[in-house]
Amino acid sequence: MGPGHRGTWRETAVTASHERVARTADGLYAVVLAAGASTRFGSAKQLVRVAGRPLLHTAVTRAAEVTGNALIVVLGSGAAQLAPLLKHTPGAVVINQQWREGLASSIRAGVSRLPAACSAVMLLLADQAAVTADDLRRLAGSWRKQPRHIAAAVYGGACGAPAIFPRSSFRALTELRGDTGARTLLRRNPDRVVRVPMPSAAIDVDTPEDLLALEAPK
Repeated sequence: MGPGHRGTWRETAVTASHERVARTADGLYAVVLAAGASTRFGSAKQLVRVAGRPLLHTAVTRAAEVTGNALIVVLGSGAAQLAPLLKHTPGAVVINQQWREGLASSIRAGVSRLPAACSAVMLLLADQAAVTADDLRRLAGSWRKQPRHIAAAVYGGACGAPAIFPRSSFRALTELRGDTGARTLLRRNPDRVVRVPMPSAAIDVDTPEDLLALEAPK
C-alpha cells in the first residue's frame, strides 16, 4: 500500500488533516502507535495520567518536539474516547480499523499514510512513559549521521522501539503482520542497525503494577 491509500483505515479530522502535516527539513516523520486495547491494564492506559498528563498526550508532545507537525498518531480501540486528547496537538490522526490484529496493523496504517517527501519514520509506542524528548533527539541524531541505516533504541540487551526506519524499509514495514511489531526487521538486518542505548525505553505501562512502579519514589 502506498501513501494516500485509504484501504480499511480512515483519517479523522480531530487534528490537522493529512495534507497539513508539514515535513521536517530532513524528511523525518514520527508515527505514534496508540491503537491497542490495553487488555492487561484493564482500561484505556492511553488516558492514564503520569506526572499529571495523559500518557498519550505526553507521547505525542515528545514526538512533536523532534519532528514538529511531521507526525501521525495511530488510534484504534477506544478512538472516539482518545481522539479529543489530540485536539490541540500537531500532526494528523489515523484510525486503524484492524487494531485487533496487533501492532503490525498499526505500523501499516501509519506508514501507508506517509507522504512522498518522507525520508524516514520514527516509530514510537505510546506506553513507553519514561522516554524523553532528549532520548528521541539522540535517536534522530544517530540516524542523521547514517541516514541509510535503521537507528534503534537498545535496552534489556536487545533493540526495539523507538526506532527510525529509512524509506528503503517502508515496504518491509507495510508487509508486517500480527503482533510482533518491527523488531523482526531489526533482527533481520543487524548490520544495518545503529544502536542507541536508551534504558528509559525498557519501561512501559502494560499493567497497573507497571504504573505504580513508574510512580514510586526513586
